[in-house]
Amino acid sequence: MTEELIQKGKLAKEAAHFLSFVETTEKNRFLLGLSAALLEKIPEILTENEKDIQIAKAKGMNANLLDRLRLTPARIEAIAEGVRQTSQLPDPIGEVLQMWKNEVGLQIGKQRVPLGVIGMIYEARPNVTIDAAALCLKSGNAVILRGGSDAFYSNLALTKLVQATLKAYQFPIGCVQLIEDTSRETVLALMKLNRYLDVLIPRGGAQLIQSVLNHATVPVIETGTGNCHVYVDQHADLEMAEKIIINGKCSRPSVCNATEKVLVHEKIAKDFLPLLEKSLQQEQVEIRGDERALTYLQQGKLATEEDWQTEYLGPIIAIKVVADSDEAIAHIHQYGTKHSEAIVTKDYGESRKFHRQVDAAAVYVNASTRFTDGFEFGFGAEIGISTQKLHVRGPIGLNELTSTKYIIFGEGQIRE
Repeated sequence: MTEELIQKGKLAKEAAHFLSFVETTEKNRFLLGLSAALLEKIPEILTENEKDIQIAKAKGMNANLLDRLRLTPARIEAIAEGVRQTSQLPDPIGEVLQMWKNEVGLQIGKQRVPLGVIGMIYEARPNVTIDAAALCLKSGNAVILRGGSDAFYSNLALTKLVQATLKAYQFPIGCVQLIEDTSRETVLALMKLNRYLDVLIPRGGAQLIQSVLNHATVPVIETGTGNCHVYVDQHADLEMAEKIIINGKCSRPSVCNATEKVLVHEKIAKDFLPLLEKSLQQEQVEIRGDERALTYLQQGKLATEEDWQTEYLGPIIAIKVVADSDEAIAHIHQYGTKHSEAIVTKDYGESRKFHRQVDAAAVYVNASTRFTDGFEFGFGAEIGISTQKLHVRGPIGLNELTSTKYIIFGEGQIRE
């Protein structure tokens, strides 16, 4: 266990105790101050981010990962807006979810409390540094961040900005800390920091998440990969379906809620696939399809078994023609990652069937998978998308960063 981890673990424990009883108004003042500081320091943040970009380019990082790493004025403004929105959300801490009286007259209540100290391990996405800081602090949790080495300068600059704001508002700097040692040994030690961490949240690709699941002794909230499907039913509005797929695939291909696979009912494949192909070609998206899909397409490679399993995170999409919704749902059950799945249909019965039978964190009818996002769901921001069922599922916002305790009021009762 490194000295850095132990020291930061101690500071985080002390900060978590402070945050467990700090007033909501004080937390909101800090968040508004952080939002303003982000906007004020855009040039400085971009300078540090450019260092990471140049190093990544020299290493040969591909364009999709560079897109995740890159900050722009618009992206920083969006991050700042997320922080501001988080300040406007109800504080979950102290909320009494239930209250009842038992047979001997005890008043028993169930109340939201912070998780405590949260560890975040994430890859080259510097926005996570601020999202995690804002959400953890508002929900009364301290956080220890370990970002990817590719975003080192960006994460360091953002953490220093957060800590300067913490000091300005008289919060302990242990509320938000960054592990600056990016070695494998340190991250493995962080996964076993049970003495100080209450929960660990990994956010990144399948390899990172699997590594955390394999090595962590700290309880883990798994955020999953997104092999997301859109099923175009025989009763779909084809123009709507085309727009939903293009948005899902092309608006930002490098993110986990991007559409990776399209399943098309055989009765509309002849009419729909040429329409979709034209739009995909305009967006320079490579198409891979099964044998039936390729008969309706002018270009495209034959999809392999590996294609159906792959989260591309780039300008590639795979298409399969199916006999009906049963085959589509079976395909999703076999290859989906329980992240986000969508159906496009005007048939209410088919939409209800899809909602009931598809097992995923978010299931859409006639909408893009790109909406699976804490900001879009009204959470202000998110720490990640949980694809497991315990302790939370879907976008991890404020409420998902809490636990509960029972509060009991008596009048001298003793148990017989």
